[in-house]
Amino acid sequence: MPYDFQPSWLNEELTTYKETVERFLDTEMVPFDEESRQRGHVGHEIWRRAGEIGILCTDIPVKYGGGGGDFRHEAILYEAMGHRGLTGMSPSVHSIVAHYLLNHGTEEQRQYYLPQLARGELVGAIAMSEPDAGSDLRGIRTKATARDNEFFLNGSKTFITNGYLAELVLVFARIETHEDSGKFSVFIIETKKHTGYSVGNRLKKIGLKAQDTSELFFDNINLSANHILGGTPGRGLSQIMADLPYERLLIADMAMGAMEGAYKLTVDYVRNRKVFGEPLINKQNSRFVLANMVTTLKVARAFVDDCINKILCGTLDTETASAAKLWLTQQQNLLVDECVQLHGGYGFMDEYLIGRMFADARVQRIYGGTDEIMKEIISRKI
Repeated sequence: MPYDFQPSWLNEELTTYKETVERFLDTEMVPFDEESRQRGHVGHEIWRRAGEIGILCTDIPVKYGGGGGDFRHEAILYEAMGHRGLTGMSPSVHSIVAHYLLNHGTEEQRQYYLPQLARGELVGAIAMSEPDAGSDLRGIRTKATARDNEFFLNGSKTFITNGYLAELVLVFARIETHEDSGKFSVFIIETKKHTGYSVGNRLKKIGLKAQDTSELFFDNINLSANHILGGTPGRGLSQIMADLPYERLLIADMAMGAMEGAYKLTVDYVRNRKVFGEPLINKQNSRFVLANMVTTLKVARAFVDDCINKILCGTLDTETASAAKLWLTQQQNLLVDECVQLHGGYGFMDEYLIGRMFADARVQRIYGGTDEIMKEIISRKI
């Protein structure tokens, strides 16, 4: 019997939900992935359909339009997408936007925005990184100048996931007042409602070809206090930091799904590929490489499942989430590289999914906090 890497937390209800997710991906996304890669984005319609069947914001309470589930429901979607190498649509960033609103927004903001995010009527994005400031958020230059109880937002952001299709963007900006310019806020922008908002070209990347990563520009956008996350200026940095464990566990879980998918693709390939008259899997080297993958996958599954159990209990700390993000994304890159090697020349071909998974994997160690930042965070408890 082949090795099984099923989550330890999977139950009957979650299994039924998993079947719904997989059916949606196989019918609505996989057949159009090549088209999305060529176009550079998945389009708005797939977001609307995902909202209609209830696979967006599944861990947001029902009273705010969400699914009323928990992180396990989110993990099912990310892992299923990882198995199929689907990286164009980013429901993880969408969910992070929803959680910032849930955890830090005013009640009015929750009631207004969360149902629309859950229905896929608004595509969510987070705008933090800038040309000269990535992990160093204190170094950002985008600023909101206060004037007569209003704010005027100016600046730019780059590397923004979901940026081209985004209809709701959380913008991290420096507050500039007569008294203080050292504080930050997160501003809520509906992209179709604000004059001065514009999107640059979709960025050309070595991977994630179907993902609409873009630059965003803000030219004197007029905002009120109602557009500040939580309604009170100056809380942006603490708000951003508070939800980082959630974000980093999402990335670790995405790595888990991608590793499983790459392993299964490679097992199928070496069973069918013949070398010197026999299947490649008959070679000892192939079996030993796959044995190492199995070991990595079993350890990774135990680690990520432990983190998921911790987040369900409210005990997942920043250091553990950072360690999960660091280790699983590193293992993802190593494992997928081995899969490419076993595919030989075909592994380097763009039409082969394993080659695309290889290119897509590299950025996992950069966004959401680089490896180096993760090590800094982990080392604080040493």
